[in-house]
Amino acid sequence: MPSVWSAAAWQVEPPLYAALVVAALYAAGGRKRVSTRPLGAVERWRPVAFYTGVVVLLVALDSPIDVWSDTLFTAHMVQHVLLIVVAPPLIVFSAPWNRIWRPLPLGFRRTVARAVALHPRARPLRRLGHALVHPTVATAIFAANLVVWHVPALFDATLTNQAVHDLEHTLFLGTGMLLWLQLIDSPPVRVRVSEVWQAAIAAVGMLAGWVVAVVLAFAPSVLYSPYLRVTGRPWQLSALGDQQIAAGVMWVPGSLPLTVAIVVFFYRWLGPEPQPVTAPRTLYSPR
Repeated sequence: MPSVWSAAAWQVEPPLYAALVVAALYAAGGRKRVSTRPLGAVERWRPVAFYTGVVVLLVALDSPIDVWSDTLFTAHMVQHVLLIVVAPPLIVFSAPWNRIWRPLPLGFRRTVARAVALHPRARPLRRLGHALVHPTVATAIFAANLVVWHVPALFDATLTNQAVHDLEHTLFLGTGMLLWLQLIDSPPVRVRVSEVWQAAIAAVGMLAGWVVAVVLAFAPSVLYSPYLRVTGRPWQLSALGDQQIAAGVMWVPGSLPLTVAIVVFFYRWLGPEPQPVTAPRTLYSPR
């Protein structure tokens, strides 16, 4: 396994180019801001969240973590946690949709927007989009995607076929963003459910990760054959020990963002009702 300081541990691959293009569009969109009103506290934090999310994606996909994931299951699970519950909430909170769209040529934007919104052939795409952002559908897709990709046959395929591996990462990021769109306002997309339902959605997402973690932690043998054939792990770690540590990564760090979300939503739901604003009473009323 190459050292973190080795050139072989760092990669220049498509995710880096895509991140640079998206970051450049986001920066250009900020310079073309239409409104002149001062930014509020939330708006000032959105760019910080966006660029942090991009860095997290690069750490997951273009850093030594990606190289180590071929031989160390724990590194592979760290990669999954970053793609599922770290980068998605940051990107969703940053609400980059309009800002990335804004720098593109006006004629192109009008043509695409008109085709997507009005063209009859785009009707299935519109229906699919509406279905995917429905809270129940988004939550079910997230949970199913997380569990299914850890089925041994599919997971083994990600270790032997780069295209399958890229598809897995894309779906982890995409379904993660679908889930977090149910939990965080991301203008122009708004949360459509109450706080108690947001807590339930976060709990389902967390439980899906727990299912994976429990199976990995208590499996009596190594589930993924490519890791069984790996030699030379650090600290003389066995394949089964590596699998158990990976389970811990999914179980604890992988649950932390959703746990925080559940606590916040329950606090908001159980919090005191806002008091109505009434005019102050006066001791003297002029006639």
